[in-house]
Amino acid sequence: MLDSFKTHITKHFPYLLTSKVAIASSGGIDSMVLTYLCHQLQINIEVLHCNFQLRGAASNEDEIFLQQQTEMLKIPFYSVLFDTDDYAKKHKVSTQIAARELRYQWFKAQKKILSFEYLLTAHHADDNLETFLINFSRGTGIDGLTGIPEINDFIIRPLLPFSRDDIFQYALQQNIKWREDSSNAETKYLRNKLRHDLIPKLKEINPGILKSFENTKNHLKGASEILNNHIDILRLDVFNKRGDEIVVPISALEKLLPKETYLYYLFKDYGFKEPSDLVSITESQSGKQLFSDTHRLIKNRDEIIITPLIDNINPSHFFINKEQASVVAPIKLSIDLVGRIKEEDQHTIYVDREKLKFPLKLRKWENGDYFYPFGMEGKKKLSKFFKDEKYSLISKENQWLLCDSENTIIWVVGKRADNRFKVTERTETILKIHFIDA
Repeated sequence: MLDSFKTHITKHFPYLLTSKVAIASSGGIDSMVLTYLCHQLQINIEVLHCNFQLRGAASNEDEIFLQQQTEMLKIPFYSVLFDTDDYAKKHKVSTQIAARELRYQWFKAQKKILSFEYLLTAHHADDNLETFLINFSRGTGIDGLTGIPEINDFIIRPLLPFSRDDIFQYALQQNIKWREDSSNAETKYLRNKLRHDLIPKLKEINPGILKSFENTKNHLKGASEILNNHIDILRLDVFNKRGDEIVVPISALEKLLPKETYLYYLFKDYGFKEPSDLVSITESQSGKQLFSDTHRLIKNRDEIIITPLIDNINPSHFFINKEQASVVAPIKLSIDLVGRIKEEDQHTIYVDREKLKFPLKLRKWENGDYFYPFGMEGKKKLSKFFKDEKYSLISKENQWLLCDSENTIIWVVGKRADNRFKVTERTETILKIHFIDA
């Protein structure tokens, strides 16, 4: 196996031979064999171990065992202790998910601290088949049937071409010691049920199942690449960038058949993976919204708008003092005293300074807001103004209002000034306010 592993590394990951590398090790047979293989190839490795405290004394014994083994091989060893059950309760996730989140958070932190370039994990061909069957049983898309990726960001899985039996035989030949995790024998987890019940039967029916799976996986990977290329081209055609928004005409989506499949692949990269919800929003009334962990979809008349979810850490009101000549956040404004009115447009207003009550403030609109639009008689609700101007929900949310200290609207910034602050013949001091639209 060492020769095959060396050939695989030389062909696919030659940079590992000259890089600083970490190995994620549980102390089990897979990660111990990976450690020994890399050690024999004289790769510059260090071992990282997570103690999840899920198996009582056995968890601590795993850590002690690994420390002894790495000392014997003169490999740097680093470990961390997690209260996994507490994390799972606090974040309302399963123990398995908690352990996964904790270890990968720690790996990323250690990458910065220890300055290693790559992290190796000991996933192998049987793990790949198990993952395929898990995803298949859950009704995944084609991407979920292409197996575990060999490279994912800084994580590399160099044992994927090798079977569990290859690893076991090599461990016996080289007298490699390892720790058995008793939880691997429990069949309450789906992966273990597949490992102990289903996959042995598949191997009995077809002894070459891993090779057959490898061929199938490669065919699916090729089909996935073709599909993704098609979707990328389609997105370029129907997804239109508008500032921070992506606008998709519903008429373009209606032409796509099968509709649910197209919608899934078009929107899944934004976190939307339920086709029925996507179909529903295209057929719903204007204003319907869908949320993923990262984005929001909004039905706006005859289009779908995609916007990123951004934590709003800014205050809701920004104040402008009497002597202030400019504003740089949340929008850019210049404020100048002038002798007369020159050019006036949507980006520039002239107001009677004596009518202003400072401090001025910038804020977003609120229910019940109204103003007296410049050039019109009487007042108008801002909601009606937005409707007449065909504002989308996002446009309303992004609209800034310039108000005085009594919350009276001076300017729907970049759109319409208020009549009450206009310059008249009695005006003594004219203030020019210009919106710098970046």
